[in-house]
Amino acid sequence: MKSPLRLAALSVAIKSAGPRVQLFPAGAFRARDGRPTDAPHWYIDAALAQVLIDEAAQRNTPYCFDYEHQTLHSKTNGKPNPAAGWFTTLEWVEGEGLFAIDVKWTDAARAMIEAEEYCFISPLFNYDAQGNVKRLINAALTNTPALDDMEALLAAASQQLTGDNTVDELLEQLRWMLNLPLSSTADDIKVELQKLIDRLSDNQGTAAASVNLLELLTQKDERIAALSAQTTDNPDPAKFVPVSVLTSVQQQLAALSQKVTGGEVNGLIQAALSDGRLLPDMQEWAETLGNKDIASLKAFLDKAPKVAALNAMQTGGKSPTDVLDKSGLDADALAVCSVFGHDPKDVAALSQEI
Repeated sequence: MKSPLRLAALSVAIKSAGPRVQLFPAGAFRARDGRPTDAPHWYIDAALAQVLIDEAAQRNTPYCFDYEHQTLHSKTNGKPNPAAGWFTTLEWVEGEGLFAIDVKWTDAARAMIEAEEYCFISPLFNYDAQGNVKRLINAALTNTPALDDMEALLAAASQQLTGDNTVDELLEQLRWMLNLPLSSTADDIKVELQKLIDRLSDNQGTAAASVNLLELLTQKDERIAALSAQTTDNPDPAKFVPVSVLTSVQQQLAALSQKVTGGEVNGLIQAALSDGRLLPDMQEWAETLGNKDIASLKAFLDKAPKVAALNAMQTGGKSPTDVLDKSGLDADALAVCSVFGHDPKDVAALSQEI
């Protein structure tokens, strides 16, 4: 649990009874009496100021300037608590600080300020353990820069602000849990919480009011841890092989497949060369086609005609002279007869008739 917000009052010199009044200086600062003693210093920047600016814009009632923080003392001292002025709008000026810019002073307060009967403004505010300004409560006209009666002031304030401090702390924790900016209002937080409730209802299939969020997160963590253990711890050797072994087997299978395919292609090509379905000049083309797509080579060879002249000697193994002596045809004529299947004697006889 974070430490509760602290209460402090700071004195800042007032320059005039105009509508613009500085409430905080920019950056780190301290009171004239050396406070704070429970934080390194007080601090406000543009981001912290924006929270105060947004809160002021959403208030239904203006902030009040009183005299000497009588708002906090009135319950104990019984004295009246007249207002010195009112304001509703805050503005941050980089390098200077936070200002109230629409102050409406009462006639009595304006007269005392102009007569220098009051010379200081004292904003009352909450801050956290690091000294960051978290909330503006009100402001007062004062002539006690060191606020010697700070203990009494804090005692009176604690009776009125304890509940508010708890609410502020709760809102701060909800902003952190929902990853919301510091300027998020209570309504913004409610919207995000409703989204979370709806999401839990969808996932659980039950009313979100019955869901223990911390228990749900614990269960999810346990499931994730169990799944991680299943995938990373003690894998079954019977179900897995090293990558190097798998790669080696794949290479061996590829080489064996290539060897078998190459042998089959070579056999097809040699048979086709011998029976005339392939010319010698076509051998290289046929090898390339077969190694790439043996089915296409087979389809081509199945349709290719056999050429007898390419698988036998044109002279039947005899010298051209011997053939010429019997038929009277030369070697070229004999080749033509072989291609078309004619008897050389018939061709010779026909030639003589012509």
